[in-house]
Amino acid sequence: MAAPLDLRPVGPRAVRAEVAGTRDALALAAWARHARVPAVEIVPAATTVLFDGVSDVEALRDLLAGWAGGEVTPQAEGDLVEIPTVYDGPDLAEVAARWSMSVDEAVARHGETEFVAAFCGFSPGFSYLAGLPRDLAVPRRTTPRTHCGPGAVALADGWCGIYPTDSPGGWQLIGRTDARLWDAGRDAPALLPPGTRVRFVAR
Repeated sequence: MAAPLDLRPVGPRAVRAEVAGTRDALALAAWARHARVPAVEIVPAATTVLFDGVSDVEALRDLLAGWAGGEVTPQAEGDLVEIPTVYDGPDLAEVAARWSMSVDEAVARHGETEFVAAFCGFSPGFSYLAGLPRDLAVPRRTTPRTHCGPGAVALADGWCGIYPTDSPGGWQLIGRTDARLWDAGRDAPALLPPGTRVRFVAR
């Protein structure tokens, strides 16, 4: 049984649950959606889950008391989106060296990893993708770049992400994609909303 959730009000109709880490946040959000917890939006972040549009906060607290904890597996929710990727990023060789493998092995290792979009932030369409094991975490660059072109595939700490537009950034760039991460004209503007499973396919 999980420890009682640390629940905090965020205004009159929202509650924020504090959890131990990203995987717990994903697990709680997936469980809450499956249990049809009465909230208009359920938004996981790095160590929190926001329940917004809640009509009965006390009833929500009672329901969340039933969460037993446990990690969510990527297969538990979300469609699988494949991202066609050209692995030619300026930091790819450095990342491969940090992983103690060749560039080809690093490309294969990244491509065989199934990521899951944990939460969105930084800019519209930017999803923080969880899934790299701890031993493959890489540091951010000491000096950020002023330009990380649109579609740049990047790593930082234990995260993978794709820059939706040309913007500054300090993540390690390993490749690029022409996938459109954000399109306000689509019914669902974000290509990789929270819960989406993601695989990178070398081309």
